[in-house]
Amino acid sequence: MHIFITGATGLIGQHLCPFLTHHHSVTVLSRNPTKANVLLGHKINAVTNIEAVDFNNIDVVINLAGEPIVNKRWSDKQKSIIRDSRIELTKQISAAIAASNTPPHTFISGSAVGFYGRQGITPIDEENNKPHDEFSHQLCKDWENAALAAQSTSTRVCLLRTGIVLAKKGGALSKMLPAFKLCLGGPIANGEQGMSWIHIDDMTQLILFIIKHKNMTGPINATAPNPVSSKVFSKSLGKALSRPALIPMPALVLKLLMGEMADLLITGQYVFPQKALEHNYRFHFSDIDSALESLV
Repeated sequence: MHIFITGATGLIGQHLCPFLTHHHSVTVLSRNPTKANVLLGHKINAVTNIEAVDFNNIDVVINLAGEPIVNKRWSDKQKSIIRDSRIELTKQISAAIAASNTPPHTFISGSAVGFYGRQGITPIDEENNKPHDEFSHQLCKDWENAALAAQSTSTRVCLLRTGIVLAKKGGALSKMLPAFKLCLGGPIANGEQGMSWIHIDDMTQLILFIIKHKNMTGPINATAPNPVSSKVFSKSLGKALSRPALIPMPALVLKLLMGEMADLLITGQYVFPQKALEHNYRFHFSDIDSALESLV
């Protein structure tokens, strides 16, 4: 197969590409082809714009591009950058697919569990139709709608509602480790909010699984089957590091430091991968203890 990927030099893309290049032809979109070749190897074909891709010769599109959502405070300008980096590119891809005579049979497009907004302790799966209307929901909703414009009898669209991706290098875990290693880690706010996580190995394998299983379509929660509270996550990470994890991060401090973006950490969801389980995907890391032990 010929696979086209955006965001290939990101956390998920860097882990996914080696699996794909072993069996398939891979084209990646990158502002810096030299960097892409260094990170991903010289088996990939790196292009700098969508126009360089003939979608009639692409079998699968995997869209993982987007400005990191937690790197900067959410000013109006930063919100606009976050939205445009996801939605505008996705619109371009959908338009290119729709204009093709022999379009890709599969379009896997990124989204996030932020689609659901804050949900308290209510268990959430793909059937949930009561999202909390806030920035993360509107962002993911518009992002998904841009991808769904490519859907047709020739192209299925899969929407990856990704949770917190845990990996050895990069992602959320790398931001948490310094404090925990110094015995300064602990739960956020009251520690009861849900953390819907997924191990990087399951993240990559689930994408490969979706490519193979052509009856999977629409929203797919990319989360482990056992979400945990912030309190449980902190305790597990402390255990994996042989460090105490007792110092909480007060909600007020987070709001002062991060503004509106703090809501991502203070609130949360308990998201379950019902669709993946129904299609018999077997998670390699289904509990937080084994996941963190393998990473730290």
